[in-house]
Amino acid sequence: MASGLVMNQDLSKILNELWKADENRLVPGVDYHISVQGKAGYVVAGSNNARDCARQPLFSYVNEDRLRSIKSFAAFTALLDNYEMSTGIAEVVTPEEMAENFHFLDVILETKVMQLAHQYLVSKNLTSADARGFRQHLYDIWFQLYSRGGRGRDSSGFEHVFVGETKRGKEIMGLHNWVQFYLQEKHNHIDYKGFVARRDKNKPDEDDHVLTLQFSWKEMVKPVGSSFIGVTPEFEFALYTICFLQSSARVSRELVMVDEFHLQIVVYRHGKYIGSSYPVLLSNNNTPVE
Repeated sequence: MASGLVMNQDLSKILNELWKADENRLVPGVDYHISVQGKAGYVVAGSNNARDCARQPLFSYVNEDRLRSIKSFAAFTALLDNYEMSTGIAEVVTPEEMAENFHFLDVILETKVMQLAHQYLVSKNLTSADARGFRQHLYDIWFQLYSRGGRGRDSSGFEHVFVGETKRGKEIMGLHNWVQFYLQEKHNHIDYKGFVARRDKNKPDEDDHVLTLQFSWKEMVKPVGSSFIGVTPEFEFALYTICFLQSSARVSRELVMVDEFHLQIVVYRHGKYIGSSYPVLLSNNNTPVE
């Protein structure tokens, strides 16, 4: 099995239940179109020089009406401008921003996806059975600020995973969300450089819901990034929260099968909080796991 890991059947089961319940997931080829184009070249970590193997953007179309009309996407998008890009600069959460955070949680907690996640976590004694207790638990692990090595509290799990940040303005960290990627690309802040192949194997399909890619963001290069595509914010929140709460390890790597995708879900712990989380596509149903 890939990377010496054993398939986590119990985790795969609940993640597939979440996948099936994710009724607001956008449909590839209908709600959005992507162009994976060329295979990205090797870039040394910390280098900001990358050959552009994709002349066109990754996203050629996204149905923004759906992003505005689906409550969770709309509430999620409102959070994306609440953060300082660089670590080392302390974050200040205004009362309005805190209200936006809790509004987002209230919206996603109404979805079937998050209700299933809550039931599962309660069954494992990993969170409070009380709805308000679970809401606060989510706020704490995702939105509470902490320091990534600077003097002030300059980061959070939500900022790192969904918004992206930089290491003192020199290196991209996080940014594993497709909506943020699309919006930043639309405003010419992101330049997609090409897909990252799995051990020189297959080119990804343009209807895949998980991609590994290379890009630059405001002149800094991320050699390898990985993200779900088209899924709702509640699906990612539920998946990463479950993986985080099921392990106390500093880094957990769980091998799962979700729909047709063999994935490794990677979660980094920053004390009591989420440090980072992202999917790694090992194969789809067309290619075997090695």
